[in-house]
Amino acid sequence: MATLLHIDSSVFPASASASRAVTDAFRKTWEEQHPEGTVIYRDLAANPVPHITAEGHTAGFAAPDTHTPEQADAFAVRLKFIEELEQADAVLIGAPMYNFSIPSTLKAWVDNVLLIGRTAMSEESKVKGTPVTVVASRGGSYAPGTPREPFEYVQNYLEAVLRDTLALDLTFIVPELTMAPHNPAMAELVPLFEASRTQALDAATTQAKELARRFAA
Repeated sequence: MATLLHIDSSVFPASASASRAVTDAFRKTWEEQHPEGTVIYRDLAANPVPHITAEGHTAGFAAPDTHTPEQADAFAVRLKFIEELEQADAVLIGAPMYNFSIPSTLKAWVDNVLLIGRTAMSEESKVKGTPVTVVASRGGSYAPGTPREPFEYVQNYLEAVLRDTLALDLTFIVPELTMAPHNPAMAELVPLFEASRTQALDAATTQAKELARRFAA
């Protein structure tokens, strides 16, 4: 059966997180389709991934038999996250926008798993072509044509990293205007928020089912 790597990075619990609500809908549908499957789950808010160090970085470009003890220890940590990604048949990532970009915890995970010559820029990469669904929630709207379009650094960054560098098969689900119910100045946007939330939940369910059919074939 297929393996799903599920990563959440919202600092908020499920009851208060737009991204977690959508990743949860995806995961529940996935598990219904794959009751015997495996889910590898990482909550980066509860258990942050260590930021990459000089030893962890340099170890990725050196032969293992040349590693110093410090490099060996640091690379062993990276290897755990790399192998989880390599084992996954599909990846699900909750990536809320914080201050125009992704959470630092998610950036730390990316820095650990992106290894040129293994997961990136390698014809032998085991992650190449793996479908990844990113739930990119945001408090406002940064869609093309909106005033804040120039400040959209979540999808732009993740496209560069996940699609262009890791060669994953990338799909975005974007629940937006999530601050509308909490900010009186955005009250008139609540109906648009509700429509966006419904669309995102439906898209998560549909995407999970489509991937389930792909792996069942």
